[in-house]
Amino acid sequence: MDLPDSFLADMSALLGEAESADLFAALQEKPLTSVRLNRLKCPPPTMLEEQMRVPWCESGYYVGLRPVFTFDPLFHAGCYYVQEASSMFVAHVVKHYVTAPVVTLDLCAAPGGKSTLLRSLLPEGSLLVANEVVRNRAQVLVENMTKWGHPDVVVTNSDPEAFHSLPAFFDVVLTDAPCSGEGMFRKEPAAVEEWSPENVKQCQERQRRIMTDVWPSLKPGGLLIYSTCTYNIKENEENVRWMCSELGAEPLPVPEVNPAWRITGSLLPPSEDMAMSGAGEGLPVYRFLPHKTQGEGFFLAVLRKPLGEEMHPTLNEGLPAVSRKGKREKMVRRAESPLSQEQLRQTKTWVKNAEQYDWTFAGNRLSLFPSAYSGQLQTLQSALQVLQAGVTVAEAKGRDFVPAHALAMSTVLSRDSFPSVETDYAQAVAYLRKEAIILSDAPRGILLLTYKGVPLGFVKNVGNRANNLYPQEWRIRSGHVQPEVNIL
Repeated sequence: MDLPDSFLADMSALLGEAESADLFAALQEKPLTSVRLNRLKCPPPTMLEEQMRVPWCESGYYVGLRPVFTFDPLFHAGCYYVQEASSMFVAHVVKHYVTAPVVTLDLCAAPGGKSTLLRSLLPEGSLLVANEVVRNRAQVLVENMTKWGHPDVVVTNSDPEAFHSLPAFFDVVLTDAPCSGEGMFRKEPAAVEEWSPENVKQCQERQRRIMTDVWPSLKPGGLLIYSTCTYNIKENEENVRWMCSELGAEPLPVPEVNPAWRITGSLLPPSEDMAMSGAGEGLPVYRFLPHKTQGEGFFLAVLRKPLGEEMHPTLNEGLPAVSRKGKREKMVRRAESPLSQEQLRQTKTWVKNAEQYDWTFAGNRLSLFPSAYSGQLQTLQSALQVLQAGVTVAEAKGRDFVPAHALAMSTVLSRDSFPSVETDYAQAVAYLRKEAIILSDAPRGILLLTYKGVPLGFVKNVGNRANNLYPQEWRIRSGHVQPEVNIL
């Protein structure tokens, strides 16, 4: 890999000749591959060993040489997410700072790594809004959040500026800001080709604009988690310093960071660093450099919005929690449902704890959303472009009303409502390619296919064949014959 001369010069000035040489050497090595398990879905892993665990994330594991994830049915079933290990440090932050139900925003969420991480770690009763401004990337986000399976999620497709109309709405905002991508050089060669000092400056300006846009939507006392996957100080320390001076943000240290993890602190010169704590410890930021830590380049800082008159902290800084106020409103039915009351009653048996959700019919789809957050959803719908909220339970197809694939992926599925048929590897891959499936000795009607005991999706067995109900747009398009893939 030929690194840009300006990048080499900048890193040499920032790190010194000896350490920058170590960084440049590390960037010529093969990147590590890591996954994070969905504990609500995945079977107990047999292929992953304790020494392979990502130390700052309990559900993260290194997996050695990168397998062909496309051909692992458990990947499509949402049992794990392929995520860069360094970015899993967000798990350590959430573990220490978020201990009560919160409304959280992942502002730049696609393809979904940090959103799926947040949804796994946020306390029970929390709501996650996962937003992506680019439409085609937002559709990938919808797919990944659907496969992860949590009902307490809203996926939106809005510009950060739209969040101005949601003042003091979120307890936690995660902004993994679009950046120059220096930390991804050894994984994405295109990042090297696109890099330039001018692009770094443009990214810094864009990041500040994004933070200015989203800051009003954060509640007083709330947390902003700011991250990038780049090395330079313009997009990292300088932006944190700017947020402190211009937005009044208070930088917070992350507790219990093990020195053995070899995470690096601020790279500002001591004369420029900020003594933000009483002990004069400087700016609390966290850098992952691949010649020190096992992962790609990553930067993170945690900042708190100053308390104002509308105090609503639900975080563990010793501040009293304030209950949400306001009368809960039921969601409005947006279209007349073609289901009879008996059909609706039967459909609700497909879902665990169906009484905890509001049920709506729109287009040809019946969906559910947690009743506890119905008022917040209405507010989101008035301000943002909502692509998906909660779980799509069923779809009208002609005269039939069939369970949606999202139901099979969801943790709300009542599995006893459908006969299950366990598939082998070849059948599972055929199903994921949306090929016809032959199921001998299986009952007729809607069946739930499983692989290693995990739901893959639905088929409608008509006797001599089973109609494949897997989403057309999600199918495996490769016709390559692949030996069985075992990640877990």
